[in-house]
Amino acid sequence: MMAPVDPGPVLVFGEVLVDQFPDGQRILGGAPFNVAWHLTAFGATAQLVSAVGEDSDGEMIRASMADWHMDAGQLQISRNLPTGAVSVSLKNGQPSYDILEKRAFDAIAARTVEPDQCVFLYHGTLALREEASQRALSTLKRSTSAPVFMDVNLRDPWWDRSSVLRLADEATWVKLNDEELGRLVAGNGDIDELAYRLVDTHELEGVIVTRGAKGALAVTRAGDRYLSDPDAAVTVIDTVGAGDGFAAVMLLGILRGWPIVESLRRAQEFATLIVQNRGAILHDKSTYAKLMAKWQ
Repeated sequence: MMAPVDPGPVLVFGEVLVDQFPDGQRILGGAPFNVAWHLTAFGATAQLVSAVGEDSDGEMIRASMADWHMDAGQLQISRNLPTGAVSVSLKNGQPSYDILEKRAFDAIAARTVEPDQCVFLYHGTLALREEASQRALSTLKRSTSAPVFMDVNLRDPWWDRSSVLRLADEATWVKLNDEELGRLVAGNGDIDELAYRLVDTHELEGVIVTRGAKGALAVTRAGDRYLSDPDAAVTVIDTVGAGDGFAAVMLLGILRGWPIVESLRRAQEFATLIVQNRGAILHDKSTYAKLMAKWQ
């Protein structure tokens, strides 16, 4: 079977950090890092645009990226700020986060790219909590006409509604969860109405809404609506990173030209694998290879 054609580089902008769990485990994380990790394992070309500190956590991240054969050409090293870190607490499998301030990903330096260096731009919202990284993303956007996949991560107090909605004006696709949809979109209505309102207001190609145990929804500018259902017989270890895995497969589907309904189903399948493990990423590349063989 022929390997799928790689359409070209995806720039993945945002935070890379270490999730600190109650049992003392320190696990790599950050939605953009997780997405770049998954895309790399699925055979896409992904460059992480982020920053780490000159510390042990930064060394661990760089070593892990090298072992995974991730492209670190856009990973910056800060001499002044430590690597990002989050204290994660779990209750009934649901995570809560204490995101530490003044970290390297808050000061990503502004750089431009050539048109052929980016066929798609992914970014989250957490890394934009400080002005320096906001400027870096704006500079990156101005240097490329590539479509933008915005992955919303509303982490109190590190966001405000008007800023996120301005970013939606510059996006092509937006992915968020049902709670975030309700916090961002004004007015009454069910989840479908809110999702379509987001598409129409910001002239998006589509919106992807994850709904936890209820599966996921995608709506498009053309008025199409798609649903996916999760596997009810899954033992959940924790849900950290499930949305990032979902986003990675949806973006992979857009890159590879999969039908949206297939992308949703495959994203749901992959997210189901993530929740059966501790942490946001998988370390066995054969898992990714088996999925790609199945999906082809």
